[in-house]
Amino acid sequence: MADIVNLRQFKKRKAKDAKEQTAAENRIVFGRTKTEKQFEQSANRKSELFLDSNRLEGQPPSIDADKDKP
Repeated sequence: MADIVNLRQFKKRKAKDAKEQTAAENRIVFGRTKTEKQFEQSANRKSELFLDSNRLEGQPPSIDADKDKP
């Protein structure tokens, strides 16, 4: 036979699982420390400076310029 299920407990468990899922997603998105954020910002700035300093003359400044060509 089927087991008897208490719907009130079932609803509470479902809501708790949804909150845990949302919390896990938020930890991934917002869970970086200040040091990690600064390190990523520094690495991005360093790579941009490297690319700017090694740019060949006569090259278009961005890839978007190629989209205008027929």
